[in-house]
Amino acid sequence: MKVPNIALLAFAFAFLGCSRNVGPPKVVEITGDDFMKFSVTSFDAKPGQRVTVRLKNVGELPKEAVAHNWVLLAKEAYAPKFVEAGIPHPETDYIAFEQSFYVLAKTKMLGPGESDSVTFTAPRDPGAYDYVCTFPEHYAGGMKGVMTVRP
Repeated sequence: MKVPNIALLAFAFAFLGCSRNVGPPKVVEITGDDFMKFSVTSFDAKPGQRVTVRLKNVGELPKEAVAHNWVLLAKEAYAPKFVEAGIPHPETDYIAFEQSFYVLAKTKMLGPGESDSVTFTAPRDPGAYDYVCTFPEHYAGGMKGVMTVRP
């Protein structure tokens, strides 16, 4: 009995896996400003779709006063509690260790003129996934949004 070529099997598996119609990779450009607002407060993704979020801090205030990040939370996370728990943890971009398992994707904390991006696979489970800025008081000020996973 002849053993199948591993490379051929890997190619076939990858090709068949791509045929699930998850759509092309999605790129979402978001800015954060000195008024604690994201420029994009909602977007859709397909289950399993590759998503790149590019965040740019377009504000002018110093990083110590008004820094921004973008953190995508698991569906089970309760965003207000998640953000509140992180307030005493600037060393981890205001994300509490005991809440970090809720983080699906995140950028680094950005000062004025800085940008960062994160690429991830959208969850397979349809529904609403909150995203937040974890810098203290930014979530309360409205720096939040929702990624909705729809088939």
